[in-house]
Amino acid sequence: MIELDNVSYGYGDHTLFSQLSLVLAPGSFHFLTGPSGAGKTTLLRLCYADLRAATGQVRLFGQDAAELDRDGVAMTRRRIGVVHQDCQFLDHLSISENIALPLTVAGRGAEATGDLEELLHWVGLGAQAAQRPPELSGGERQRAALARAVIMSPEVIIADEPTGNVDWEMSQRLLTLLVELNRMGKTVLIATHDMMMIRSLKSDVNARVLRLKDGALMQAGAEL
Repeated sequence: MIELDNVSYGYGDHTLFSQLSLVLAPGSFHFLTGPSGAGKTTLLRLCYADLRAATGQVRLFGQDAAELDRDGVAMTRRRIGVVHQDCQFLDHLSISENIALPLTVAGRGAEATGDLEELLHWVGLGAQAAQRPPELSGGERQRAALARAVIMSPEVIIADEPTGNVDWEMSQRLLTLLVELNRMGKTVLIATHDMMMIRSLKSDVNARVLRLKDGALMQAGAEL
């Protein structure tokens, strides 16, 4: 589904990682850990074609990412939902309009009518549908970001520190939603530095923990 084969990437004279390989199989669940500056966000960006590898090959759904043109990248990203650490919204739109925006941009806005209400309730934001983003708490914004990431029914969910700015109770709620998505057959990759959060899911999900450190990606633990 998503494969990185001997991939290298760096900025200027600094190499973040080299000869890195990773396979995200359909329906799998992965945690990506590692110290700040190790390249976790960069690795995620390679997985949804926001960056191109310096060397090696990235294959997205069987296609070489380096061979995708602009339209090809756009089509591929519709199959990958991304939750950014610093989720951005359009403040002049309601939260329901922000969540539906990917469908609107894709010319499928009419599809949002039936599913949007259900999705809002699924993330616990039914009562906030008409509110503007500045009116939401940090946890509510993160749940809205997750809803926006899955509105297109992607096959893969990639989340970059999705619980970094919320309290423990809210982080558990967000993780429960991600586990539910995995049980629906979605592939999930979460970058996080919070090992306590990972351990809290021990009995809920069959996951792999990967650690990116000193330019190498290692298996940090077997099945949780």
